[in-house]
Amino acid sequence: MHKVTFIDGDGIGPEIAKVTRDCLEATGVKFDWDIKQAGIDIMEKEGTPLPANVIESIKKNKIAIKAPITTPIGKGFRSVNVTLRKELDLYACLRPCRIYPGVKTKFKDVDLVVVRENTEDLYAGIEFDLGSSELEDIKKCVNQLSPQKIKDDAALSLKPISISGTERIVKFAFEYAKAHGRKKVTAVTKANIMKHTDGLFYRVARDIATSYPGITYEETLVDAMCMHLVQHPEWYDVLVMPNLYGDILSDLCAGLVGGLGVAPGGNFGKDMAIFEATHGSAPKYKGMNKVNPTALLLSGVMMLHHLNESDAANRLEKAISHVIQEGKDVTYDLKPRKDDVTAVGTSQMGEAIIRHLKG
Repeated sequence: MHKVTFIDGDGIGPEIAKVTRDCLEATGVKFDWDIKQAGIDIMEKEGTPLPANVIESIKKNKIAIKAPITTPIGKGFRSVNVTLRKELDLYACLRPCRIYPGVKTKFKDVDLVVVRENTEDLYAGIEFDLGSSELEDIKKCVNQLSPQKIKDDAALSLKPISISGTERIVKFAFEYAKAHGRKKVTAVTKANIMKHTDGLFYRVARDIATSYPGITYEETLVDAMCMHLVQHPEWYDVLVMPNLYGDILSDLCAGLVGGLGVAPGGNFGKDMAIFEATHGSAPKYKGMNKVNPTALLLSGVMMLHHLNESDAANRLEKAISHVIQEGKDVTYDLKPRKDDVTAVGTSQMGEAIIRHLKG
């Protein structure tokens, strides 16, 4: 019996959460779900999108799976996802991106893994708003120490990258490659411009690479990587990078394999992990039984592997792949045309996966 925190999310989150629980239970693995609420809906009741009992549950159970949660753009509360990663020190974001037959894509045979550092870089949350006294103090200091001046009408974000933070994310990438038979790790930065921060990332990565002689190590600048990925994704295997680049490139890689609807994710710390769909909460589709549950289902597959339930994980992934490839009981976005009247709803796709699991 596995005690697992399940965060239902908001928007379309509860719908795909239910399908995911049903499919995970259909594998025969026994779960004791600790279901928690986070996001916009609970904020109206609790005054916060992330109640303390959610954090307490994850710390106790050491493992969680999370449906999408809305993040307001440019105002409102800070991202629940970012807060969870910082609060629990979930330093590594793992985003596998592979093509499943039947998914619409312009590419073939793409099988990439993005390893993103989760706690540093521009997402560390060290920001100073225009007009604040703190910003004025920093501007005075920087303008005295640097030939590059901060404009009077500028806000400011700081970009910390540490040796310790880089060591653990690069080691995570190499250990993942070693455990999964991957042949190459590529570090991605913009070190030709940010020589002290991104340059540090490369220097540390080179040192760590020497401990893994069986795995090829290389470096590619982030702008060149964007071009190469859309021209020759087959050149790459495991990609490791600081936070911001990881956020951007993981979505780009998801686009190569059909979009965020088929892109799972996991966030790992020293002794705990959270698995999550990588797409948003799509509030306009809330309650419509319309959206594709694949991303959260595949995140559940990742969670099963993490729980050492690999037989169940492989069977569930095979069932998901079969339903997608068959193309009959799938949601509108997995049909050749989005207006295909034979498309089924979220729950019906889940039921088809369960039938194949039990068939």
